[in-house]
Amino acid sequence: MSYLNGRVHIVGIGGAGMSGIARILLTQGVDVSGSDAKDSRRLQALVPLGAYVYVGHDGAAMMSSGTPTVVVASTAIPESNPELVAARTAGIPVLSRAQALSELVSPFTTISVAGTHGKTTTTSMVTVILQSAGKNPSFVIGSEMNESGSNAHLGTSDLFVVEADESDGTFLELNTFAGIVTNVESDHLNYWGTYEAIEQAFVDFVVSTSRNHGFAVVCGDDPGAQVVIERARALGARVITYGQSPSCDAVLSMRESVTVGAQFVIDFGDVTIGPISLRVPGAHNALNATAAAIVALEIGCSPEQVVTGLETFTGTHRRFEFRGEANGVRVFDDYAHHPTEIDAVLKAARTVVGAGKVIVAFQAHHYYRTALFSKEFGQALGLADFAVVLEVFAPGETPIPGASGSTMAGNVPLPADCVVFEPSWSAVPGHLVSAAQPGDIIMTLGAGDIGMMCPTILELLASES
Repeated sequence: MSYLNGRVHIVGIGGAGMSGIARILLTQGVDVSGSDAKDSRRLQALVPLGAYVYVGHDGAAMMSSGTPTVVVASTAIPESNPELVAARTAGIPVLSRAQALSELVSPFTTISVAGTHGKTTTTSMVTVILQSAGKNPSFVIGSEMNESGSNAHLGTSDLFVVEADESDGTFLELNTFAGIVTNVESDHLNYWGTYEAIEQAFVDFVVSTSRNHGFAVVCGDDPGAQVVIERARALGARVITYGQSPSCDAVLSMRESVTVGAQFVIDFGDVTIGPISLRVPGAHNALNATAAAIVALEIGCSPEQVVTGLETFTGTHRRFEFRGEANGVRVFDDYAHHPTEIDAVLKAARTVVGAGKVIVAFQAHHYYRTALFSKEFGQALGLADFAVVLEVFAPGETPIPGASGSTMAGNVPLPADCVVFEPSWSAVPGHLVSAAQPGDIIMTLGAGDIGMMCPTILELLASES
């Protein structure tokens, strides 16, 4: 039974995943309404497409323009939400985000990108390669691509590229033909409970591709993914490994780059792809590009089309995003919110800054993640030259003793005068700018709204010139 062909109401429609679903439905001519806790550019961008949206959650408002056929809500929406209460009282079916996305992609050949880190960038790279090759895929991505300025699009081919989130089990709901696993680490334990459950979920995801006579492309360099590869192959899944290890099926070889990006070649069987000059920096992005390249080759793109597509890719919103330059200091923003991501981003920053300093501000997301990785966060931030640590961003959560920005700052292995714990949001830009000199870079890191301070940082830098 199809639920997404009447009036669809989306609770939390301004979110990255939900707004993408809304865009696809609107393009298909579906009547869409939705609400969100706060106003945003994503929320307002849906209005010209025909959506009825409003700020705040209100059961009466949801019904004001007619009774929805179905209500869609993510696992982050509590059961006490007044719109969910109103829907259940009225007997309106309620779908999870995963169920809605699964129904949306079911008619297509689905390429699902999963992993603890790198999903958004890798999904975007696959999409850009396919677009460059003239295949015009549909896509739903967790952030806006620089090329299109959008996080979702309904294409004309039978291909659908989707960022397959593991945080709420979405990736297990999808009818995946080609899957990517970038890495497997401990995260989202508030949903999964144990690392063993996460590992099993990734095994199930990889094995699910075999039911569609498909395949999975999995990073052979990643210790967690290596276990998934072995277990999935034992269950009959076709797995193509990639990485810098010579034992991988597709071997990435980094080359010296004279630009801010990354240059590399990929050897896959008897085919050499490249050299590829990527515009985004870091070995982690070269790995993401390798995964995207192998999937594209396997579904019919030529090596030349892969190179062309990857070399046109300029990045996505909040992934090493350049926000401006003032007084000789460049300012970047990144979504990094896990120690492994911070480590990769700051190593990439070193390739960009040259002889200058890397100055960062970081705000952790969720108490449980902070409690689990406080020491690891500190070690990763130690790759910077100067670090400002904010208080944890965890709205509505119960604090966990020791899971604080102050504790994390104490774990940063930099000289005392190079680490600041600053609970006041408005004071952070001043700390960053006072530490910066021409030739340095400033980075804001975190899953919350920390990137919103970039304009203030640039204004302060400009005032010092």
